[in-house]
Amino acid sequence: MSFKKVVLRLARNPGFPSGDAERGYVVTAPLNEDGGINLEEWRAKREKATVIRFDPDPDERADGWLTHRGSHWFFHYDEDHEGPDEPTYRLGEHKFAVGEYVTVNSHEGDPLTYQVTSVTDA
Repeated sequence: MSFKKVVLRLARNPGFPSGDAERGYVVTAPLNEDGGINLEEWRAKREKATVIRFDPDPDERADGWLTHRGSHWFFHYDEDHEGPDEPTYRLGEHKFAVGEYVTVNSHEGDPLTYQVTSVTDA
């Protein structure tokens, strides 16, 4: 098990019929052999589990941490201007492999679908 850097790019969504490769996230997280998040390793090294939101608009860019509360995963940002925590949809059940899809509620509250485009060693 090790930390991986997972790139998520905006997939086809309302308002983005072709997706948008310039919008997304880089998530650094401990993945198990099946590509799922390893909760125990995350607990032991949570400070290494980071999230970077990228966007063509500099005001939409943000950095923070991958956090876990109860059975839910969130993208947590430490500065007010970066927006509130962004909940993910069943992130703990996802396999992070190229071509897979993940849903994240944007800081505006809209659920958006992202596609995994890269998984590399962190």
